[in-house]
Amino acid sequence: MGAIAHHLAPNMTGPLSGIRVLELGSFIAGPFAGQLLGDYGAEVIKVEPPEIGDPMRKWGHCDDKGHSFWWPAIARNKQSVAINLRSDQGRAVVRQLALQSDVILENFTPGRLAEWQLGYLDLVEENPGLIMTHVSGFGQTGPRAADPGFGSIGEAMGGIRHTTGWPDRQSTRAGISLGDAIASLFAVIGTMAALNERQHSGKGQEVDVAIYEAVFALMESTVADFELGGHVRGRTGSVLPKVAPSNVYPTADGADVLIAGNADAIFRRICEAMNRADLADDQRYVDHESRGQNQTQLDELIAEWTSGLPVQELEALLDSHAIPYGRIFTAPDMLSDPQFAARQLIERYEDEVLGEDVPMAAPVPQFSRTPGRIASTGPQLGEHTDKVLSEVASYSKDKIRELRSEGIIA
Repeated sequence: MGAIAHHLAPNMTGPLSGIRVLELGSFIAGPFAGQLLGDYGAEVIKVEPPEIGDPMRKWGHCDDKGHSFWWPAIARNKQSVAINLRSDQGRAVVRQLALQSDVILENFTPGRLAEWQLGYLDLVEENPGLIMTHVSGFGQTGPRAADPGFGSIGEAMGGIRHTTGWPDRQSTRAGISLGDAIASLFAVIGTMAALNERQHSGKGQEVDVAIYEAVFALMESTVADFELGGHVRGRTGSVLPKVAPSNVYPTADGADVLIAGNADAIFRRICEAMNRADLADDQRYVDHESRGQNQTQLDELIAEWTSGLPVQELEALLDSHAIPYGRIFTAPDMLSDPQFAARQLIERYEDEVLGEDVPMAAPVPQFSRTPGRIASTGPQLGEHTDKVLSEVASYSKDKIRELRSEGIIA
C-alpha cells in the first residue's frame, strides 16, 4: 500500500510530504516525535481530549494566563482534533481517521489501544500499509510492559543517570527531558525505516520503542566494560577520564569555556597559546597517555591561564591557534551567537494564543532540496476538528454537528 492521498497538509514540502500521521498521546515521548515528523513535511493530526487537551498546553514556563511557551514548538505543524476517546462513538471516529493514515504514533499504556479495538491487528486488515509506532516506558512486552514509565525512569534504568553528575554526589538529571527526547528520536528513526521498507513490501508493521531501551542504546560499551573488564562506569563530573585536556575552564569575567585538546598536535597549539611551549615536551604531558595520567595537574594549569583572561580575549586566542572550544551557552548566548544566526537555527513565529513572536529551534537537520519548515505553531484545542472530520473521515456537516451535540468532539 502506498501513501494515502492527502489534501489537508498546509503546503508542506519536506521529505515526508505526502505522509499522514495520526498522533494519539500526550506529554513529550511520542509528541516530540510527532513534532519532528511534522517538521519533515508529514501531515500530523493530533487527537486530544475535548476538555483539557494535552497537558503540555500548561507545562513548563507559561505566560500570565497559563499558556505554555513550550506548546507552540512541540505542537507545531500539527492539526488539533478534539475527540473523546473514552467513548465508543469517539473511538469510532478515531478508527475512521486511522484507516486513512499512514502512521499511528501513540504513547498509551501497552494494550490500551487493543482494549479500545484500535490496535494494530484491529486496523491492519483494512489498512495493510499502516505503520503503528508505540512509545512506552518499558515496551509492549515483558513483565513491566503495563507499568507506568516516564522519561526519568527510562534514564535511570537505561543507565544514563548513573553516569551523570559528580562522583561524590547523587546522580543528576541532564536539565532537559532527555529520556523522552531520545525515545522520540528512535520513534522517528523507526517510523522512517518502516516507511522505507513499505515501499518494497507494500506492508506496514509495528515499531516498538521503549524509553529505557532508547536510553540504553546510547550507553556505548557500558555492559562490555563490566562483563569483560570488571569495570562499572560511574560519574566523572566534567571530565572524560584519562582524556586531557578536555574540560570546562573559567574566565576572568565569569564565563565557562569547554576546551578539547587531547590530540598531540592540538595540545601543542594550546601550549603555544598559553606561551608555555615547554609543556608540549614535558614528559608529564608529552603524549595522550601521559596527559591522561596527569589530568588533574594539567587541568589546573590550563584553568590558571584561562581565569586570567576575559572570555572574548580567550576565544580570540583559541581561534588564532585553531583550538576546538565552545562557550557554555545559555539562552541569551544562543540568541546573539553569529553561528546560530548564520545557520538560521532560531526562528520566530507569531502565535495566536501567546500573541507575540515565539522563538524556537528551526527544523534540523537541514536538507538541500526538500527542506523542513514550520508552517504553524501549536494549534488551539480542537481547532481543526471540523476540517479533519470532513476531509479525512468524510463526515457530513450534520454528522459533525451530531457528534458535537453529544459531547463526542469539540
